[in-house]
Amino acid sequence: MERPKTVLVTGGGRGIGAAIVEHLLDRGWDVAFCGRKPGSELAARVEALARRSGRRVRYVEADVAVRSDRERLLATVLAAFGALDALVNNAGVAPEVRADLLDLTEASYDRVMDTNLKGPFFLAQAVARHWAAGGAGGAIVNIGSISATVASVNRGEYCLSKAGIAMMTRLFAVRLAPLGINVYEVRPGVIASDMTAGVREKYDRLIAGGLTLQPRWGEPEDVGRAVAMLLAGDLAYSTGQVIQVDGGLEIQRL
Repeated sequence: MERPKTVLVTGGGRGIGAAIVEHLLDRGWDVAFCGRKPGSELAARVEALARRSGRRVRYVEADVAVRSDRERLLATVLAAFGALDALVNNAGVAPEVRADLLDLTEASYDRVMDTNLKGPFFLAQAVARHWAAGGAGGAIVNIGSISATVASVNRGEYCLSKAGIAMMTRLFAVRLAPLGINVYEVRPGVIASDMTAGVREKYDRLIAGGLTLQPRWGEPEDVGRAVAMLLAGDLAYSTGQVIQVDGGLEIQRL
């Protein structure tokens, strides 16, 4: 009997990450997910997810920006599930203050880059090393953003972090292809979540004015479905590719 596949989703406690967790459980994956909230705050949700899906679910309190947390996270997942077949780098933060580029502080830059780029990079490295040493591995999906290419001068550190994710995806795709491991980026557009709650009115106006070809907000479930498709192997001959989940926002029009 083939063993169930296990995936680790970072930042899986809310928003896009929570939707990814649910869609992967629905597809038959055992899921470990992490976040910075204490485990006691997620215990009821973990129990409910496991009961509904019939799959194994594990939450680990961990901050991907912290090296010791990343090491403990991977060790805990491997000990609990015995293997790891896929990684979804979803954890991310927005700037606490949307400051003009000329007012951006080093503290804000470091906070965003540590969580959005450094953490995912070195977690992917650790997982890839495990797979290269003989662990069974399948795919890495990095959650990027249209901010990788669409400039927002009042959150430059976020744009830089997501541009870095785009190159990170290509780098790992090249390096891991000889091992039979695929690497993808899912690039969401304007998604309704707690991260965008503070700018809801602004984007309501922009979407009504034609910002996106599909005249609605994206939902976390839109991203969750895209990740589930990739990890199902539906695009097995497309490593290194970017899947846009943006309602057509980035299509240039005259």
